[in-house]
Amino acid sequence: MFNPKAQLWVEGRKDILKKLEEQIDSNDKIAWFHAASLGEFEQGRPIIETFRKQFPEYKILLTFFSPSGYEIRKNYEGADYVVYLPIDTKRNAREFIKIVQPKLVVFIKYEFWFNYLQVLSENKTPIFFASVIFRKEQHFFKWYGSWFRKMLKKASFFFVQNHESFDLLKSIGINQVEISGDTRFDRVFSIAQNAKKFPLVEKFAEGKKIFLAGSTWPADEEIIEKLVLQDPSLKLIIAPHEIHRERINSILKKFASHKVLKYSEADEKSISKAQILIIDGMGFLSGLYQYCHIAYIGGGFGKGIHNILEAATFGKPVIFGPNYQRFAEAVELVELKGAFVISNSSEIISITEKLINNDIAWHSASSICKEYVLKKKGATELILLKVSEFIS
Repeated sequence: MFNPKAQLWVEGRKDILKKLEEQIDSNDKIAWFHAASLGEFEQGRPIIETFRKQFPEYKILLTFFSPSGYEIRKNYEGADYVVYLPIDTKRNAREFIKIVQPKLVVFIKYEFWFNYLQVLSENKTPIFFASVIFRKEQHFFKWYGSWFRKMLKKASFFFVQNHESFDLLKSIGINQVEISGDTRFDRVFSIAQNAKKFPLVEKFAEGKKIFLAGSTWPADEEIIEKLVLQDPSLKLIIAPHEIHRERINSILKKFASHKVLKYSEADEKSISKAQILIIDGMGFLSGLYQYCHIAYIGGGFGKGIHNILEAATFGKPVIFGPNYQRFAEAVELVELKGAFVISNSSEIISITEKLINNDIAWHSASSICKEYVLKKKGATELILLKVSEFIS
């Protein structure tokens, strides 16, 4: 009753099967793609869009579990139908699949819905899992996990991100698996190649070295505030992870002693005078990294960092907080010295000063980040090559 996200989750599923039956033509050849939320959608997007080009005779059904994915991408032009996935019950699974009659289904990353798997398997529908990561602590690999292993074996093919996942599946008798890598690299590479221009941000960045802090939380902004106090000439873009009024107002208050401006209120005159630009809109952070000299990625002082690849693909050195170990790309870029970990304000000041004042250090980190993404892309092509073998 008091949680807006939960309300959307419930409201979005009301009469979903009836609405779907009214929309879908029984003669359509449907390829069904499912993502939990926005992050998984972005991970699966290269597969969806490349599949659409290669197999234009198919209609695309895209389903989401979470409102944070559905509400932002419900008008996504790359799909013919975008809906919430009904809760995983036997009845829902049978009715949903009876209406959709998918010719194939691709689940992105961590989505294991066992009633849907059962019905799809009974219908002999090809089932693929893309960009999956498995860990030994999951119940599939425990002594009590035989039923869960049985469900996994209903999949036609697994495309995993790393050798550990490959070996874990092999250890429980699943041989229909290949190491494809992570489709996020294809996605961020595509973003960089087709980056939209933002004239007002270009005006803000004109002739200056910009520090962009993306997906920030209050703990990140505490650190960044000290950086700005140390160097009052630094031009800064802050794109917080949440953009509701209270969050934006709290950031405006924190940096009130500086020339701070909300992007939604910017024009050519005001933005040329601003020192700090607050991004109070959704959906374009990934394109803004092209304008910065250094990228700071938030979340490292909380549950974990957000997407660093959107900055790395533009060849931007990346800085983040100490909670990053769950993300292979972060661990690897730190080892390569394209990314830098900080735990306090003095460390961010030191690293930022070095990257701004030492061109050799900046170019080295920049090249490492860009080359890292280039070497890792290609998962989409590999996945669709295998998927095409199951298409009649």
